Amino acid sequence: MKLPNHLQVYVHALLLTCFMTFVVSGIATWNAIGFSPGFMLKWLGSWVSTWAVAFPTLLVVGPFVRRLTAVLVAPAAR
Repeated sequence: MKLPNHLQVYVHALLLTCFMTFVVSGIATWNAIGFSPGFMLKWLGSWVSTWAVAFPTLLVVGPFVRRLTAVLVAPAAR
């Protein structure tokens, strides 16, 4: 079963923010505390809090970034 097309923007934002915040919070946690006892729990806690900020932020700034990208990048040649 596939989701309706009108949800594409939200699914894209959800997946993008999940993957990006997971990787970035892992690196930041590693840099902050190293691989120490409790690393995974601290990483997951960091990931949840960063995702909670990143997802709505992407939904808000996404349209602006798409417009700015269209201004900065030439359309594809046909």
